[in-house]
Amino acid sequence: MTTTTVDVVESATTHTLNRSVGFWGLTFISLGSIIGSGWLLGALTAAKTAGPASLLSWILAAVMLAVLALIHAELGGAYPASGGTARFPLFAFGVLAGFTAGWATWLQAVAIAPIEVEASVTYLNQISWVKTHLNLLHDNSTLTGSGFFWATLLMLVFICVNIVGVKLLSDSNAVTVIWKTAVPVLTVVVLVSLTFHASNFTAGGGFAPYGAHGVFAALPAGVVFALQGFEQAIQVSGEARNPQRDISRAVIVSTLIGVTVYILLEVAFIGALDPAAIAHGWDNPIGKGNFGPYASLAAGLGAGWLAYVLYADAFISPAGTGLVYIATSARATYAMGRSGSLPPVLGKLTNRGVPLASILLAFVVGELMFLPFPSWQALVNVVTSATAIMYAFAPVSLTALRLRDPDRRRPYQLPFPRVLAPVGFIFANLIIYWGGFDTLLKLIVAIFIGRVLFEITLALTKPEDRPEIDWRATSWVWPWLCGDLVIGFFGQYGKGVLKKLPEGIDDLAIAVFSLVIFYFAVHVAMPSEKVSEMVAAQKAELEVAEAELHLAN
Repeated sequence: MTTTTVDVVESATTHTLNRSVGFWGLTFISLGSIIGSGWLLGALTAAKTAGPASLLSWILAAVMLAVLALIHAELGGAYPASGGTARFPLFAFGVLAGFTAGWATWLQAVAIAPIEVEASVTYLNQISWVKTHLNLLHDNSTLTGSGFFWATLLMLVFICVNIVGVKLLSDSNAVTVIWKTAVPVLTVVVLVSLTFHASNFTAGGGFAPYGAHGVFAALPAGVVFALQGFEQAIQVSGEARNPQRDISRAVIVSTLIGVTVYILLEVAFIGALDPAAIAHGWDNPIGKGNFGPYASLAAGLGAGWLAYVLYADAFISPAGTGLVYIATSARATYAMGRSGSLPPVLGKLTNRGVPLASILLAFVVGELMFLPFPSWQALVNVVTSATAIMYAFAPVSLTALRLRDPDRRRPYQLPFPRVLAPVGFIFANLIIYWGGFDTLLKLIVAIFIGRVLFEITLALTKPEDRPEIDWRATSWVWPWLCGDLVIGFFGQYGKGVLKKLPEGIDDLAIAVFSLVIFYFAVHVAMPSEKVSEMVAAQKAELEVAEAELHLAN
């Protein structure tokens, strides 16, 4: 970087870069992402998959994601930069690993908006007038033609707000998050006070009617999806007032609040069910074709007013989360467009400071998501596995950076890092495995498409402007993904599997394979001097990009 550019960066960031987000602002950003459509539909999906043992699914997911959250908390405090989940592997393993993590981040973020839209449509279709006159859903919860039209309309609203008024949304985020947290808490209090059948926790085949398989299968079916989102505070850490102090605290506090709320919701849901509805199984605990669990329970218990509050929240909670993730996905492609990993048009801003091409791309891809995944449940599996791939980069990056950059100030330090970092990587891979072979296959195809775009972009870039790729440091990524796919093919989860690995042995195979990949990845990470150069270069690039963004505004 030339002296002139440095001067521009210093001037721009001094006068225009607004690092004003404090601890509670960061906490609300993460908590607002955690509490979305997952609370509206997650309990029903988990109960249908695991029965009362779905409580174990929530607890297991809470433990697994807590470990991953603590890992992200150390990385976020030590390396505060916007888009941190993609930056950490970039610092440790170079440009190609950073792009792969960034592409996985974009895949999960770009699918969140259509998921939240489908959640809103699913819940609103339970209103008798809507069901009679608009008929948004088929009996199997997939979108009808009318449902697709209204879902598209909601997506357009999300896009328009991001283009012309997303700042207004961010300014009112605290109020939105307080509402989104208060409504589920109110729902728990009302349902438990009206009725609670303790016998439901052993009904329909006992506490665990589907065994350990059901407990594990519930995680990618909505449980992990509901609890994810803690990383959003890290994604916007470039705007944090005191990132090294506040990011780790925000990640931990938002995760604890989210976990507590979701476990209480599952307890209240199971306790409020009609015992007759689950006496013979958990296939339809609130009735076939009914996909608004809490509203149906509230109406059946005489709390019709709560049902209307829930219908309102069915729009507010998913809409708030969907708007955030449209912005997140656009920001991801904007950053990759600026860095030369994707076509430069994605890294351009309008006169209003809006990455229009990136936002429009998020809309188009979001619309395409409705076609192969026309229901909330179908799309949740894909997003959960994509998120687990994104999370999996953090444990290996943390360990590699601790070895290559030992003098870095770390305001928060992961306890027992030699144990929890590899365990975190195992947890992420188990979530990927439980998501199913067919889901992972689709994601690997999507990641390969991203790699093709990356190579095309490099080929069209002048040789002197092409980023240097450390092939050795990235040599673990594709063996890792393909290895997970092979184990999944012989495992017990998903469609098209051989089921040759018995229950328990399959999980052990994932754990052993994960440890092999983990230590190999740490071994081949970039040397210390390259890590230092990458961190310095990316810090300067991010400052220029953020300064230009604020100057444009």
